[in-house]
Amino acid sequence: MAATRASASIDTLVAFAKRRGFVFLSSEIYGGFAAVYDYGPYGALLARNIRDAWWRAMVQEHANIVGLDSSIFMSPRVWEASGHVANFSDPLAECKRCHTRVRVDHLLEVAGVFADEKMSDEEINVLLRENKEKVRCPQCGGSDFSDAKAFNLLVQSNLGNFTGDWNKQPTYLRGETCQGIYVNFKNVLDTARVKVPFGIAQIGKAFRNEITARQFIFRKREFEQMEMQYFVAPDAMMDAYKEWRAKRWHFYTETLGFRKENIRWHEHENLVFYAKAAHDIEYCFPFGFKELEGVHARGDYDLMQHMKASGVDLMYRDPQTGEKYIPHIVETSVGVDRLFLAVLTEAYEEEDLGEGKTRTVLHLPKVLAPITAAVFPLMKNKPALVTKAREVFDMLSAQYMCEFDDNGNVGKRYRRQDEIGTPYCVTIDFQTLEDNTVTVRDRDTMHQERVAIDMISEYIRKNK
Repeated sequence: MAATRASASIDTLVAFAKRRGFVFLSSEIYGGFAAVYDYGPYGALLARNIRDAWWRAMVQEHANIVGLDSSIFMSPRVWEASGHVANFSDPLAECKRCHTRVRVDHLLEVAGVFADEKMSDEEINVLLRENKEKVRCPQCGGSDFSDAKAFNLLVQSNLGNFTGDWNKQPTYLRGETCQGIYVNFKNVLDTARVKVPFGIAQIGKAFRNEITARQFIFRKREFEQMEMQYFVAPDAMMDAYKEWRAKRWHFYTETLGFRKENIRWHEHENLVFYAKAAHDIEYCFPFGFKELEGVHARGDYDLMQHMKASGVDLMYRDPQTGEKYIPHIVETSVGVDRLFLAVLTEAYEEEDLGEGKTRTVLHLPKVLAPITAAVFPLMKNKPALVTKAREVFDMLSAQYMCEFDDNGNVGKRYRRQDEIGTPYCVTIDFQTLEDNTVTVRDRDTMHQERVAIDMISEYIRKNK
């Protein structure tokens, strides 16, 4: 399937994100810390707006979905019941030449061989042996590897244990956020005046002990998930599943305006034993189509596991019929970081203006732009212009995220704001002092028009 996307390579996006204050390598002054990143001033704003857009579409616009913020630390019994302690692992092999440990499924993928995530260690090893001549160590280029072994991805902690024996009963940083939703199902049901069907949404950090995290912020060791678990009657799950697939597709194509040729559905063929159906929304990143969001019909497995392990009754009684059952679950899950990278990829453009001139611009959806409006005095050495510009900035910043800029000529200021995706630039000039109007410039069209100062807020609101 052919796809078009922004022409930027991943290296271009990485350099751009650093240069313009979107993403920094964590602990960079100490040489960095692999697969961990910090969001800079504009990145923090963009990530916040991504979270807000998701929350608005998921919680604010649905009367039967409520929010939750569960703890990163939970009882170790949670992870035992969910199967993470026993089964949450990746297949690792060691290069016999340089002793680098790498994920076998990644090695095979580079070699053009795709291993299903449900394969056993032995099945993975068969593939590895059959493709020995194709597989190469990313560190030294060698092709002789040990057999693959499962490596658990849960990150252990010694929280609350000072005896030195914490490995015997470890605490974990959560490997996914949805378990916090499942173990709070009864609390929400008892306190939030909800009834099936209803959803619980959450945004929060998760942690995975990735050995070969890669592809910039696409795969990180510390990441943030936006998940919603939708609880339905058993016979209503597949209808709800279809409904949520349509809603999540609409979020990307309409709310965020992604080009339809850049996203597609991928259906899982080999499902885990408890799942009824699973689709991923894939996005065409600079390194190809990869998973962006999962929509899964999970059945009653999760609540059933926690009910068995805890001994607490998690059954739901229908208030109309009196029927009792374990609700089935439809899950939607997307990472803030992956969506951040998809948004950058979708929005980035090096635009040809003709006559040998170009501009770098982020065509961000206006609801996601880190800065909504930049305010400029035409000249920084004219006190009357600067004073008026400060007044306009103070007025607009009470409603929108704004930036004041008086450094360099106006053309350079426009280019700086184009690069960070600012939709509107407001320039205070000498005519402003005469008639209280300003020049408002549109990022995408570069069209300028005069707007009365007391109408700027309304102008932005109508066009946002």
